[in-house]
Amino acid sequence: MILGFDAKRFFHNKTGLGNYSRDLIRILAHYYPENTYLLYNPKPKKINRIEIDGKIIIEKLPIKNSNKKFTSLWRLFNVTSQIKADKVAVFHGLSGEIPIGLNKSGIKTVVTIHDLIFMRYPELYTFFDRKIHYYKFKYAANKADLVIAISEQTKKDIVEYLKIKPEKIKVIYQGCSPVFKEEISKEFLEITRTKYNLPLNFILNVGTIEKRKNILSAIKAIKNIDIQLVIIGKKTAYYNEISNYISENKLEDKIIFLENVALKELAAIYRMSQIFIYPSIFEGFGIPIIEALYSQTPVITTKGGCFAEAGGENSIYVDSLNVIEIRNEIYNLLNNPEKQESMKIKGLNFVQQFNDDVIATSLMNTYNEVLKSS
Repeated sequence: MILGFDAKRFFHNKTGLGNYSRDLIRILAHYYPENTYLLYNPKPKKINRIEIDGKIIIEKLPIKNSNKKFTSLWRLFNVTSQIKADKVAVFHGLSGEIPIGLNKSGIKTVVTIHDLIFMRYPELYTFFDRKIHYYKFKYAANKADLVIAISEQTKKDIVEYLKIKPEKIKVIYQGCSPVFKEEISKEFLEITRTKYNLPLNFILNVGTIEKRKNILSAIKAIKNIDIQLVIIGKKTAYYNEISNYISENKLEDKIIFLENVALKELAAIYRMSQIFIYPSIFEGFGIPIIEALYSQTPVITTKGGCFAEAGGENSIYVDSLNVIEIRNEIYNLLNNPEKQESMKIKGLNFVQQFNDDVIATSLMNTYNEVLKSS
């Protein structure tokens, strides 16, 4: 079978949607090497984020000079002719979009929608961005033969905000990089600890440092707890608010910010941390939660939304804006080694449902189901 994919994020985003795209292709190619996977990339990549073998996984760039110049138009419209010429059986839009008019070509289409945060929390987006996102997502959800939601919460939002019938939506959870599932030597752990000057005891947060992720609540929570917080992620304007709070409360020695951490080093830092704290206000799923669970790190995260889908019944859930509640849960867990060990074991058992083989089977069943549909 020849499968086509919108691969803009695959090649050009190093986190989030990029990780989702790369993991999905990696998993499919491993478990179903008899297929051909065509990755439609609007412009040449600057960094090789994954090896492309050129046999099973093939990068497809614009052919015509006009399309090379106007890459956004190619991705939105003109790529359709290449997809048809390549005899693609199913085209999968990996980030909420499919080319306009592709549904009229006879090619079956699937689209993954990760979240509708721009509709749930419109104040976090500009008016222009909201309109663009809405048009693209609404079009893709209406025209695709099937919509993949990355969580039950996202499925509910698609039904509510985009008015798509529930039977057209299938929930397929995300996985994560195998590096978080592998054993890590004590030597590499110590090399990583030394490289980043990490303390023996710390709690961890991973994710873009933006308002929605709400890491300031965790910083406030540990103000009077004898523990350091390591925050790994790209800084946005929200960092200024955090930095001001840290300065005003003289917390510079308690908070460590890291950026551009290599994936294996990130996995090592997860393993070394005592608790993973994730007080995000809202997510489509929450990949860092399952990365932590695979790393056998106890998780404290947010009540409601999709968080329990990722964290399972043995993680701890808090009101993300209730600093006292967060502080109490962190303090109690740090002082209860037996509970930490129990959470590690039960969390690792729970997270097996996100293993690669489970996801690969679900995806291929979906493609075959779409092909058989009228």
